[in-house]
Amino acid sequence: MHVPARFLDLHILQPITAANLNRNEHQEPKTIEFGNTVRGFVSSQSWKRAVRHAVEHDLNEPAARTRMLPLVLAKRLHQNGWPEELAAFAAAQIVLSAKKDGLKHEPNYQTKAMLYLPKDVIDDLITLCEKNRAELEETLAEQDTAGTRKKPPAVLNAKEVARHLIRRTASINLFGRMLAELPAGHIEAAVQMAPAFTVHQSDLQPDYFTAVEDWPQPGDSGSAHLETTFLTTGVFYRFATVNITELQRNLGADTPADTIHELIELFTWHFITAMPSGKKTATAPHTIPDLVHYTIRDSRSISYGAAFEQPVKAAPRGGYSTPAITALTDYATTINRLMGTRRRIAHGHATTTGPLTDPLGTHHTSFDTLAAACATAALTPAIPA
Repeated sequence: MHVPARFLDLHILQPITAANLNRNEHQEPKTIEFGNTVRGFVSSQSWKRAVRHAVEHDLNEPAARTRMLPLVLAKRLHQNGWPEELAAFAAAQIVLSAKKDGLKHEPNYQTKAMLYLPKDVIDDLITLCEKNRAELEETLAEQDTAGTRKKPPAVLNAKEVARHLIRRTASINLFGRMLAELPAGHIEAAVQMAPAFTVHQSDLQPDYFTAVEDWPQPGDSGSAHLETTFLTTGVFYRFATVNITELQRNLGADTPADTIHELIELFTWHFITAMPSGKKTATAPHTIPDLVHYTIRDSRSISYGAAFEQPVKAAPRGGYSTPAITALTDYATTINRLMGTRRRIAHGHATTTGPLTDPLGTHHTSFDTLAAACATAALTPAIPA
């Protein structure tokens, strides 16, 4: 019997004070046009990075997305007492030996593609190099003697090197990994995250500022630096979905339910609370959401972003949060009518204002309890229809 995939959908409405969370090539806040209206915009990569780092920190499983693995390894080997030339040669072997013909790389052995690895893989690779040091030294000496400029031969065992490069952490299982050159290391992401956008028009706003010279010389005006930057404000709609079935597959059949529960709860909490770090020193836009709504469904996920194709109009007394919540609630009602509720396992919300109407489900008094409820419901077996 076919068992449909299960999805945890997270919808957030979050007011952001003056900020530049995610800059374009001109160092200005990103914008996007939607519904014939310019909106403030934060790329999914920007917010996802903040969430990923927070999850990894709490799990104490730091990982790195990098093209610099050989360079970092060479530096560590040199710090461990290896001659600089031998350290560089050994580090290059990680690229050359990982597979037949090696990984695609630059002349300095920086990889063409980004690798997503547990940070402690460096320690494993150092151990591997130490174990094969004699052979590495011999091959390097032969290269020097021959004076050849040809690509060095692969020295390390390909299976051993690849085994380290395809290692996983919980966050890698959660966020996925594209590793086309080593297919065994490819992991389909369980998390999909949409770009955030304001639910209303949000134009760039100039901020002219000066940096005052604290030690002005006679005749100086006192300003050491003048500049105009741009900021945006607004209520952002944020959406992410977790394919619970894919996550369980990535983690493996032997993974305890408590471990999966912890990971789902942790992701939910950090998706709610994490913030991109762009321009944070000058703007400190550390707000929290006005509304978090979750829905757990079998079969497919559903974004509510279309609720804001028509930009929200400010309330009579000003402010977009209240009409944005109304628009999202109305859209949830429409989705429930169109899609039905047979495949909906659970739904709920937490707000700064108190309980909302039925389309948003169970009211939770805190983000903590909401995150825990998401994890519990996500792992609850479906009741046969």
